[in-house]
Amino acid sequence: MIGVVLAGGRSTRLGQDKVRLRLPGDGRDMLARTADLLAACTDGVAISCRAPASGEAVPALPGIRSIPDAEPSLGPFGGVWAALRELRQPLLVLSCDLPFMDAPTLRRLIDARNARSPETLMTTFQQAETGFIEALVSIYEPACLPFFEKARARSLRQLNLVIPEGLQSRVAYTKAEALPFFNINFPDELERAKRMAEAACEQRHGTACHAAEEGVR
Repeated sequence: MIGVVLAGGRSTRLGQDKVRLRLPGDGRDMLARTADLLAACTDGVAISCRAPASGEAVPALPGIRSIPDAEPSLGPFGGVWAALRELRQPLLVLSCDLPFMDAPTLRRLIDARNARSPETLMTTFQQAETGFIEALVSIYEPACLPFFEKARARSLRQLNLVIPEGLQSRVAYTKAEALPFFNINFPDELERAKRMAEAACEQRHGTACHAAEEGVR
């Protein structure tokens, strides 16, 4: 299985390049953090990026393969489609704007994929209360490719509709478990993420200090 970082957006709603964001308590930017998460649970990592315009820099990391979109302006659909065409392997795709995504959540997805029925082509998360499908935190099998080709011919770009529901395996999560799926699209979401990261950092430091004090006693 190959991990694919979805990093082809232009971050127009945020007003700054989200892949280069750094939150308190983590010295890595979002691109590196996402790649590290995938590297820990897959057999390799690639970066899905937009095809560069003249003189334009696109998201990249040293030693990690980049796969540019075959067609512009198709959004995440275009990134997954290009990666399937290029790699022809099971893909664990992960959006790069999820600052609180963690290894246990990805492992839960991988375990569900390993236990799937033979006809399952897409393993994904579904929010229990709303029914929302987390298509940008999903595993796509190589046999998904014909469905992507058909969707492109019909100008269908909504990822959760590309693969028929009967060929999907969905892992339910509740609102109480939703933190890993918090994403950053707008400035107010970035500010909220910063506050949450700062609070978590302060809590970790406080716990460490308390443990040190107890050890001295």
